Amino acid sequence: MEQRKEETARAGQGVKQAAVRSAGMTAAQQSDSRVYRLVVMAMLIGLGVVISPILRVEGMCPMAHLINITGAVLLGPWYSFVIAAIIGILRMTLMGIPPLALTGAVFGATLSGILYRLSGGRLWTAVVGEIIGTGLIGAMASYPVMTLLYGRTGLTWMFYVPSFIMGTLIGGTIAFFLLTALRRRGTLRAFQQKLGVQRLNRLPHA
Repeated sequence: MEQRKEETARAGQGVKQAAVRSAGMTAAQQSDSRVYRLVVMAMLIGLGVVISPILRVEGMCPMAHLINITGAVLLGPWYSFVIAAIIGILRMTLMGIPPLALTGAVFGATLSGILYRLSGGRLWTAVVGEIIGTGLIGAMASYPVMTLLYGRTGLTWMFYVPSFIMGTLIGGTIAFFLLTALRRRGTLRAFQQKLGVQRLNRLPHA
């Protein structure tokens, strides 16, 4: 029995090592990538809180969408969701922003990362994900949140859609041109390799 357990454990380790080799990364590189991801995540959170007041009116925060798309492209949907959620909570706590700071961020950040990954690394899909996720899903989700939890009256399901879409278009445009410039210089791919997500950028398309 003990011998079988040892053989099973060795086989499991062999499978893990083979998976790492097939991904083109050593265990040390994977560990470094996790550290890099946490550092970039912290930097994006801090930057997102600081620049969020730029061009902001209630229902429109273009800089939040810039951070969402950047996080989605660099780190993927899970990390971009966490970044958007933490930024939203900090803005609500420190700046007195209503729950729109959350509903206007987390859906777009997640969908942006998902579409970018499914497309194999096309930047425009990350922007589209942010527009749909925030401009439509997040905007409509804001109606019950602001009505039931925040006590706002006179709202409808479509009340926040125009301002949310406007914000995503502004922030998405800035993000697209910024990330396109980084990709043309090879900087974006280098960042993704450091972060362990270079496999998401196989296609050189916009």
